[in-house]
Amino acid sequence: MNRQSLIVKTSVKFFQAPLFQPFRVACGQHDRLENILFAIELQDGTKGYGEAAVATHITAETLEQTLKNLKSTALWLKGRSIGDYLNISAHLHERLVANQSALAAVEMAVFDALTRHLGVPLWRLWASKPKRLRTDVTIVIADIRETTANAKAFYQDGFRAFKIKIGRDMDMDFKRVTTVCRLAPRSQIILDANQGYSARQTLQFLKSLRNVGIVPDLIEQPVPKADWEALKQVTRESKVCVCADESASSLKDALRIIKEKAAGAINVKIMKTGLVHAFEISRLAHAAGIKLMIGGMMESNLAMTASAHLAAGLGYFDFIDLDTPFFIKGESARNPFLSSDGVYDLSKVKSGIGIIPSRVFE
Repeated sequence: MNRQSLIVKTSVKFFQAPLFQPFRVACGQHDRLENILFAIELQDGTKGYGEAAVATHITAETLEQTLKNLKSTALWLKGRSIGDYLNISAHLHERLVANQSALAAVEMAVFDALTRHLGVPLWRLWASKPKRLRTDVTIVIADIRETTANAKAFYQDGFRAFKIKIGRDMDMDFKRVTTVCRLAPRSQIILDANQGYSARQTLQFLKSLRNVGIVPDLIEQPVPKADWEALKQVTRESKVCVCADESASSLKDALRIIKEKAAGAINVKIMKTGLVHAFEISRLAHAAGIKLMIGGMMESNLAMTASAHLAAGLGYFDFIDLDTPFFIKGESARNPFLSSDGVYDLSKVKSGIGIIPSRVFE
């Protein structure tokens, strides 16, 4: 690429938005969206945007750390060509080893600018045609009244795949899961414990559900991320497919899961690995017959749609979990490529990711 592809400007901005309800999981919660947006501009005026979604209760990253790292990385990027994106990615994986959401934001901005510069949508890097994706919707940890209201509302909106957060209280979890299954008949059911159970508790919980005729399609990260033996035990003894999320926080983790058959599925998240390694994890897992979920943290439409491009381009993801825009209030929740019942159709994206957080950078 010529001088027109050189990065000449960068920008880092804090971004927040209110949520319709606290996003509660077993290990913590988000009361509002508080992320950092990253932008670059090329010599020819092309811009690219990325987002760092910080989930301190899951990854131990902080907003202060991420902001500092993005500002220093912005200085390092100036004068470099986006045509050198693979070397940029390799450097970022060394530079930001303890701050993967910052790495994700920079890679996202670079690939957004690259594909805008080339005049192609991001999904075009992996396919000649994007697959339409239908996301699930999350039922956060709450009491029965709130769980009932949320399940009814989302089912009426047309959602037919529900991801139910569990992991704090097994008795309440049982009541909440049975409530959602009753209110959303013939729906795909995914359980996500966010490391909240032991292997014994997980197997007991699944047996209790099976006794009342409920067999989930997937259970995600039932045990602590470092307890590999517990993860393998649940995978081996459960009749339900087990998905590794927090245990699959890097390409190295994913390779171990594949080699040791520690899980039947892997949740791929750009915020855990960046875009380049997310692609590599997906490719390797698919080749090994491991099922795939595309997911994310508490992200705006920018990062969620970037992940949708990866899944729509590759075309072989089994579970789609890109629903956080439905929890965000205000104009930032609008997405021309996402329907009200959770369908991502990226066929009309002209170039890049297709989402421009312009108001933030005015």
